[in-house]
Amino acid sequence: MEDGNFYFGDGPRPHDRIKLNVGGKLFETTLSTIRSGGPDSLLHALSARPIDDSNPVFIDRDPEIFSVLLSVLRSNRLPSTARRFSKQEIIDEALYYGIESHLKAAMLPPPLSMIDASMVATIRPASDGLPSAFTAGAGDGSLWIAHGGQISAYDSNLAHAGTIRTHIDDITSIRRVWPDVAAVGSDAAAGLHIYDISGGRHVASAHWTDPSDPRIYKALVYAIADSPNSVYASFSCRHKENCVLVIDKSTFQVVSEIGRQLGSSMKTMVPGKLTYMPSSSLIFGSAVTSGAFGYSGYIRLWDSRSGEVVWETTEPGSGRSSRFGDSFADVDVDVDESTMFKVCSKSGDVGMADLRKLGEDPWVYLRDNNPSMGHTGGGESNSVIHCYRKQVFVGRDGGLEVWSQVEEKETGEERENRVCEGSYRRNYVDKLDNLERGTVMKMEGDGDRLFISRENLEGIEVWESSNFSGAVSVL
Repeated sequence: MEDGNFYFGDGPRPHDRIKLNVGGKLFETTLSTIRSGGPDSLLHALSARPIDDSNPVFIDRDPEIFSVLLSVLRSNRLPSTARRFSKQEIIDEALYYGIESHLKAAMLPPPLSMIDASMVATIRPASDGLPSAFTAGAGDGSLWIAHGGQISAYDSNLAHAGTIRTHIDDITSIRRVWPDVAAVGSDAAAGLHIYDISGGRHVASAHWTDPSDPRIYKALVYAIADSPNSVYASFSCRHKENCVLVIDKSTFQVVSEIGRQLGSSMKTMVPGKLTYMPSSSLIFGSAVTSGAFGYSGYIRLWDSRSGEVVWETTEPGSGRSSRFGDSFADVDVDVDESTMFKVCSKSGDVGMADLRKLGEDPWVYLRDNNPSMGHTGGGESNSVIHCYRKQVFVGRDGGLEVWSQVEEKETGEERENRVCEGSYRRNYVDKLDNLERGTVMKMEGDGDRLFISRENLEGIEVWESSNFSGAVSVL
């Protein structure tokens, strides 16, 4: 029977309207909207009740936050009114209605394009707020921050998920090797240490030892990387001898060592950066130092299976003669595009090399077609570089810029090489107040966010792209 106001249906009528009284405020929407929360949600259960417009279902909850959640169900995006509430308030209400998965998806940032990005938050641990290291890498935009001897975890919505205290006084290296497990090291305490972040407990430790050489003891960790089956950590002893240890990811036992070197010169320093490249099973390692005569360093690629060096270069000492003395200040690899990027210490130029076609001089230097965007140089600066989502981020002192791939027609040779001088375009993404915040020390991209730490600045900056649909971050 149906009289316009009262209906008992045998089947779903998704376009039928339903009225809900939430906290004394009347809402009218369609059955399809409230059922989009899923069959296990409270709203879906309420939709199965007979529709009686004269006596709408009463829900004793906050009507203003319900309005936000209703917009999420309608458009899968947060409305601008969400900024009036804290993130936790919205999450708590979503949990009550059983639509937390929809809210989580709506709160994730749009695809990262630093051309229109801005800093949306600074994540500051409650105690010892000066970060000593951080790691993302889960793919969902979550973050773990090491501060002193503690590790604070933040979930994909950047809500604080917990803090654990380790036995180390100052963590200087951290890597997420399993969803809830971190490998940490320190330049002041020996060994690589494994911690269960969710359980707050120490799981295992790995040390570099050599029964035939008593000098190999109390080695410190300077960089950490991982593959699906292994953890790689660069160790250095007090007398500078160093290597990269290969550690089984399931047992956390040392399997082998690669790249052992004396450490007596620039060419044999301990690697300060390690990256595993899954497409080629290579381990990328680099070391850089600066002094009265400028920057110097090396880049080295090892075969993770044999431990053999497959390619290496040192600067100064290789490359184009016209660039001798303009050594790199930092270098990084784009594992998805199989390319390597460096930023030069004096000129500020960005060089790119195809990892599939390395030789004595593999570098091509990116050219900005807009003269007004050119880097003016002006002597050495503190520069760091990071690759993420086909973008190259460069921090120069406190400034931040991005080189993005230009989508244009390629010749057959360019398509094969994927490297040409004009294939990237530069944009500056910071403002004067960003420049004044301090020198950029580290960048890491994950979950369509860019995380940045600055020298002597508390917290980690979070950068996201603008969302043109009107949705906002509620960080």
